Amino acid sequence: MKIGIYGQFYHKDSEKYIQHILDALQKNNAEVYIEEGFLKIIEAHEGIATPVSSMATFKELDRTYDFFFSIGGDGTLLKSVTFVRDLDIPIVGINTGRLGFLATLQKETISESIHNIFEGNYSLSERSLLSIETEPYNECLSPLNFALNEIAVNRKNTTSMIKVETLVDGEYLTSYWSDGLILSTPTGSTGYSLSCGGPVIDPSTHSIVITPIAPHNLNARPLVLPDHCEITLKVSGREDHYLISLDSRIATLTNNTEITIKRAPFTIKMVQMHHASFIKTLREKLLWGEDKRN
Repeated sequence: MKIGIYGQFYHKDSEKYIQHILDALQKNNAEVYIEEGFLKIIEAHEGIATPVSSMATFKELDRTYDFFFSIGGDGTLLKSVTFVRDLDIPIVGINTGRLGFLATLQKETISESIHNIFEGNYSLSERSLLSIETEPYNECLSPLNFALNEIAVNRKNTTSMIKVETLVDGEYLTSYWSDGLILSTPTGSTGYSLSCGGPVIDPSTHSIVITPIAPHNLNARPLVLPDHCEITLKVSGREDHYLISLDSRIATLTNNTEITIKRAPFTIKMVQMHHASFIKTLREKLLWGEDKRN
């Protein structure tokens, strides 16, 4: 079985967990490839007994990979999506960071979970993404013109509000006067959108959430739409430019650029262990409804 491994940096005690991962993969006779940049990070730290210098590396993936292991937190998993793209390779998110809401494997059960994956004891959670097009064309957003969590517009170099004219399937919705606007997938509903008052949505739901950032309209509330909708944005403000982010990737756009956002033509598959569920993750990681009376 061919496995790609990726990480961005070391968290506390990361070498211990990376060693557990490598040992478990070796025990299962996996063909392991490490992303070039991550290999350099591993080599710069002591504590890995396995000789990683001789391991095969990759810069880009292809369809021959069976799984892609993301080692770190949610930011690392979001970056992993830019490697996997539309290749249909299942992502195994291993949380070695703090919260790790998106990660499906916990560092305390690495060996057992990897064994279960090789035995086929897992399920796949299919996640929708959002894609973006602009008029005029902006090369900074291509070819990675998609996001797993959210696409957001934000003001730049100003404390003044921006105006975000919003249309849904060509029909005018409203103009948000705010610091910006978030368009979120169900997966991203527990991220930036949630911190701005957006709803929590189950990842299997086919929807898009529009959440204003610090709106000046008292009646501007988050809106949930079916994900077959096409959403058009036009941003204007006192400054000539504003920011647009696709998960963790940021670009600058010019005022009155027409942005079209819709569901991407492919999905991301995330490995989920049988004992895990979205409801359980909400309860354990976001402390959903926690009350000392319960």
